[in-house]
Amino acid sequence: MTTTIRIPPTLRPQVGGERQVTASGATVRELLEDLMTRFPGLRSQLVEDGDLAPFVNVYVEGEDVRTLDGLETPVREGATVILLPAMAGGA
Repeated sequence: MTTTIRIPPTLRPQVGGERQVTASGATVRELLEDLMTRFPGLRSQLVEDGDLAPFVNVYVEGEDVRTLDGLETPVREGATVILLPAMAGGA
C-alpha cells in the first residue's frame, strides 16, 4: 500500500526538502520503517526505544494514532499521514 506522508518544516532537511513523501505499509509502524529506511536521519527524530518518540505526534486521516492503536494503527491505501513534532516554548 502506498500512503502520502506530510513532512513538517523541521523534518524536511532529512527528506531532501520535500513537503510530502510516499511510503509503503499497512500500519503506521510499517510506514515509518519504510520511511526511516529511505531517510535514516529521521530515525532519531521519530522513534525512541522501538516506540513512537514522546515528542512526535502522528495523525492518520486527522486522528492521533496514540488514541487509536499506536504504531499498529492500520493505514488504508491512499490515506494521508501527518508527522508533527511537538512544539514547546513560550514566555
